[in-house]
Amino acid sequence: MNANDDRAQDVALARLTHAGVIRVAGADARAFLHAQLTNDVEHLAADRVCRAGWCTAKGRLLATLLVVPQAENFLLLLPGELVGTVMKRLKMFVLRSKVTLDDESAGWAQFGLLGAAALAWLAAQGARVPATLHAMTRGDLGFVIRIEGDRARILVPANAASSWVDPPGVRTVNEARWLLEDIRMGVPEVVAATQELFVPQMLNFEAVAGLDFKKGCYPGQEVVARAQYRGQVKRHMRRARVTGGAAPAAGQDLFCDDLPGQACGTVVAISAADKGASELLAVVPIAASESGTPVRVAPGGAALEWLPLPYAA
Repeated sequence: MNANDDRAQDVALARLTHAGVIRVAGADARAFLHAQLTNDVEHLAADRVCRAGWCTAKGRLLATLLVVPQAENFLLLLPGELVGTVMKRLKMFVLRSKVTLDDESAGWAQFGLLGAAALAWLAAQGARVPATLHAMTRGDLGFVIRIEGDRARILVPANAASSWVDPPGVRTVNEARWLLEDIRMGVPEVVAATQELFVPQMLNFEAVAGLDFKKGCYPGQEVVARAQYRGQVKRHMRRARVTGGAAPAAGQDLFCDDLPGQACGTVVAISAADKGASELLAVVPIAASESGTPVRVAPGGAALEWLPLPYAA
């Protein structure tokens, strides 16, 4: 079923099978995460989540995360393919802190609820619907997190996942449909193919509330701040549509006509849309996207058609 058919449904549900979970626990868990991530975890309320990045010392993103407080512990939601490498590297920074990190991906089931009536449907099931973006409620239906596009991300213990199998009045869609909506909302996600390619501003991370310039030190913070205040970020993420030929993959190079044979951009995420087209997020030179210079998936290949983002990039 194509994207237009899916969009016509009032409520759709996708099981997020490729999503993983890292549990960060211990007396120093909050302080540890605050010192590692690009966002303010120290003041994160119990009924809020936040987007955050984790960077190398050079300010390049190793992961983009959704940070979910759970009593005095935290759950980090990220692509499952990154859980092992991110957890292993994070442990190198624990030192004497009272912190433990565990892969809890198998212990949780994750779902994405979308559609014009998604939040109303949740309320009809007796759930407390989060009132604002990045707010969270807890109840019999699990953790309900309100995210961009008036969608809800649902997190439930794996042994309770059956309650989300074929719920009445809901159409089941594949995970690609959820990714398509992330793309339309301009929400970036680092995957294995794009690790260490971007500083947060290249992914418009401040526009999706994932970057706090006032919170203090974290790995790469000086590089990120210097790039911001000296205007050194010359590439930004744009949304685009492409039709014809093989669709590119995340991490694949893009090419500008005014730089023959040279890569000028990178695909961040891509998903099938409708009528044989794909929609994608791509990091490209600001000058190229503003000048109208064609940007292509391959030299001489299909050109990208730029589409609007819901925020100013």
